[in-house]
Amino acid sequence: MTTTKKTFKTGAWLPIAAAGALLTGCAANQPKPLYQWDGYQPQVYEYFKGQKSPEDQIDALEKALQQIRAKGNRPPPGFEAHLGMLYASVGKEQQAEQAFQAEKASFPESSPFMDFLLKKKSAAPQPKPQAPVQTQTHAQQQ
Repeated sequence: MTTTKKTFKTGAWLPIAAAGALLTGCAANQPKPLYQWDGYQPQVYEYFKGQKSPEDQIDALEKALQQIRAKGNRPPPGFEAHLGMLYASVGKEQQAEQAFQAEKASFPESSPFMDFLLKKKSAAPQPKPQAPVQTQTHAQQQ
C-alpha cells in the first residue's frame, strides 16, 4: 500500500490523465469532410454494371445533388461531369453543357477534359430537319 500512495503523491498519474483528456478532445473535433459523396459512388457502380437506365441514374444524382447543396456542402470531383455524360447520353445537350461547365468551375484542373467533352459535344452531328419530300406526278415525269 505504501507504493500506491507514493505513486499518487509523486504525480505519476498526471501524464496518463492528460493523455486521456487530449485523446478525447481530439476525437470530438474531427474536421468536416471536403466533399459530400451522397449517392455518387453507388450510382457510378450501377452505371458500369448497367443495372439502371440513364434516366433513373440522372434522377438519383439530381436528388443527391440537391441534398448535398441543401446541407451547404460541395459535390465531389467528377459528380457533375458524370451527370453531364448521362445527360448527353439521353440527348439533353443543354443540361450536359451546364453540368460540364459547373464541373469545370468547381474543379479547374478538370478544364482540359471538360473542354474536350464540350468540343466533342459541339462537333457531334446535329440532326437536320428533313425537307418535305416532293413526289412527282405521272404528268410531271413526261
